Amino acid sequence: MNQITSKIIENLSQLILGKNEQLKLALCCLLSKGHLLIEDLPGMGKTTLSHGLASVLGLSYQRVQFTSDLLPADITGSSIFNTQTHTFDFHPGPIFSQIVLADEINRASPKTQSALLEAMEEGQVTIDGNTHPLAQPFFVIATQNPLHQSGTHPLPESQLDRFFMRISLGYPDFEVEKSLIQQGNKRDLDVADPSLAISNEQLAALQDEVMNVKLSEPVVQYILDLVTFTRDSGEFSDPLSPRASIALGLSARAHALINGRDFALPDDVQAVFGCVAGHRLNIPCNEQNTVVNSIFERVAVPV
Repeated sequence: MNQITSKIIENLSQLILGKNEQLKLALCCLLSKGHLLIEDLPGMGKTTLSHGLASVLGLSYQRVQFTSDLLPADITGSSIFNTQTHTFDFHPGPIFSQIVLADEINRASPKTQSALLEAMEEGQVTIDGNTHPLAQPFFVIATQNPLHQSGTHPLPESQLDRFFMRISLGYPDFEVEKSLIQQGNKRDLDVADPSLAISNEQLAALQDEVMNVKLSEPVVQYILDLVTFTRDSGEFSDPLSPRASIALGLSARAHALINGRDFALPDDVQAVFGCVAGHRLNIPCNEQNTVVNSIFERVAVPV
């Protein structure tokens, strides 16, 4: 399994240079059957990462550009009257794809954002009283601009909690940016090359293997201690829920699998904690590392 995950990371790293840790976290999210929120300034590679994930994983891909006038039906689809049969025919929207990129999700109204809730939680959409199952596997990758930018709407807490992880790519280092300037818009990886994609069976096997990674009692206790701290410290208005606890366990398992182990360590929990907990605790991206390190200093690691 480690050979497959290494292949995925290697192929993606040709698209997103110098961001291997973020690529591992994004893969953790997808292997855990979660949904990913990428928050960053424009031009950091958010869309490139989502397109690359779809291509390397061999999944169908649709992009929805969220704008202030976008309607829920533009995402889910709608029923249109057929003048020949005198019936309403359902025309599916872009959400009926395996990977859906919700680009600049916080530029749409809360009503439009809510169109994703049922899909993300239950893998289906209900339109005109009829329930339509979505393709499997189903992943939503949403990009979000920082809230200080004009024309943005903060995501409701219920929507934020549906995202398994939030990551930020950040600025590249000097040598990487120098390489980007020299390459221009060219990349060595053709993301449309089917020979680079893993099969749906391989992806399903990876997702199943996540649950076979051992989560020992001390690691479970460490997760509970971290979650309990957010509830009892009085420092957070929205402490972590049981859904976050489950997400921490799953993502720690996935992180261990990607690193070639069949057991999770406290190091795996620490590696994923900020991305799983940061948005749920309403911590801004630029403050996340400071707050998370403060929590680690005050919650003992099991021996």
